[in-house]
Amino acid sequence: MKSLYRTIKALLVLAVCTAALSSCIEDGFSTSPSDQPVFSTDTLDMGVIFTDEPSATSRFTVYNPHSKSISISSISLSGDNASCYRLNVDGISGRSFSDVEIRAKDSIFVFAEVTLPVNSSNTPVKIDADLNFITNGVTSTVVLSASGQNVTRLRGTVIDSDTRLTADIPYQIFDSLTVAPGATLTLEAGTTLCFHDKSMLIVRGTLIAEGTAEKPVTMAGDRTGNVVSDISFDIMSRQWTGVFFTSTSRGNRLSHTNIRNTVQGVTVAGPALSDDPATAAETLDGPQLYLLNSRLRNSGECVLEAYHSAVTAIGCEFAEGGGGLVYLNGGNHVFNHCTFANYYLFSVLGGPAVAFSHLSSDAEIGSDDGSGLPYMKADFSNCIFYGNGSEFSHGDLYGSEVFIRRSLIKSSGEDDMNFIQCIWGEDPLYYTVREEYIFDYRLKPESPAIGAADPSLTLPEAALDSYGLPRGTTPDLGAYVFTPPVEGD
Repeated sequence: MKSLYRTIKALLVLAVCTAALSSCIEDGFSTSPSDQPVFSTDTLDMGVIFTDEPSATSRFTVYNPHSKSISISSISLSGDNASCYRLNVDGISGRSFSDVEIRAKDSIFVFAEVTLPVNSSNTPVKIDADLNFITNGVTSTVVLSASGQNVTRLRGTVIDSDTRLTADIPYQIFDSLTVAPGATLTLEAGTTLCFHDKSMLIVRGTLIAEGTAEKPVTMAGDRTGNVVSDISFDIMSRQWTGVFFTSTSRGNRLSHTNIRNTVQGVTVAGPALSDDPATAAETLDGPQLYLLNSRLRNSGECVLEAYHSAVTAIGCEFAEGGGGLVYLNGGNHVFNHCTFANYYLFSVLGGPAVAFSHLSSDAEIGSDDGSGLPYMKADFSNCIFYGNGSEFSHGDLYGSEVFIRRSLIKSSGEDDMNFIQCIWGEDPLYYTVREEYIFDYRLKPESPAIGAADPSLTLPEAALDSYGLPRGTTPDLGAYVFTPPVEGD
């Protein structure tokens, strides 16, 4: 027993000595000027930040690739704009730091935030500061960079008379922006509305968006920069609630308008079920919402929902909806030269590209909602339906007044009374690469959609696509005119 005790004691002493020796070796600090930290970037670009508002947190990594520990004797900010920035180094907040140790082959994180002052410009103003690291007498610098964009902040604003918003600087919307009955809100070309979390646009009157190919109107979330690494907030859904056209809203026209990052997309409400059906049906004669060369994308639910209303969409893209893309319940609808493409990233798809309801009294379709309102009339022509998930909620539309004419459809099938001169089971060959977060629904040179549209079905308003390109006499299917790639691309 004593022998065993001595053996264990000797082993313990040996282990302690070995650990101590290893610790001494590991904790030896280099004093050589050639042993310097390595940085994951030489410029931390924090992107465009709204002025007078704290930014999101950005970070970079400081590595010690050497076989001995290093001690960074000083980490400090310099420059005229240094006071705008805030730091956290290896878990400690402050503006300057001393004797920061990095063990051999190890690393630390540096986190940065910034609040930029209001400036006198309508365009972003770049504000830089130097973050200096002194190690063994040598100074290394990482540039902290951000651009300050002035904004007009609207909180719970009600538009109760005809109003025009300009493109001078973006508008940041908190809570809600409401257009009252009888009032018209006009958004001039290039206007940007940035919606904060849980905010929404409610249209009880009329909304006119005058976007152009060169200056589109944008409605998006107010988060800027990237979520992580190279994933932009631009592709993230559920950042704000969405756009709601109520039953009192009429005459809405959105041209070259991009709406993204929503929870519920765009919702168009028709007559209340308590309204007299004969009177309510009169509102379905003309478009309650007219969309021209617009993009509705990145919604947690559908990008467009319409209930007993009238929607006309020409040259539009409907893309990336967690609940499907378009849901139509009754109403009178026209979709011409539109692209329906769902490659939603953040959940399993909850619905098809286009879902129909209140189609017909036919028992096979079985979609009477008891409203007494007219059954749906819908015409889709020269469109593309291709992406993940199914294309339609109903494979057989017999007995309804829903028609899909001369459109490319992912599934294999055959024409009938409702599907007319369609291209079945073909890939339109988008430039989209979902795994690389590229969502570009223009056509590759070998696409079967090129020149495949029926020119007699191209509406006059569809003469130009959203890029301003003419469709010509042999138009392409979908929202976008094919352009040959530039040699070398």
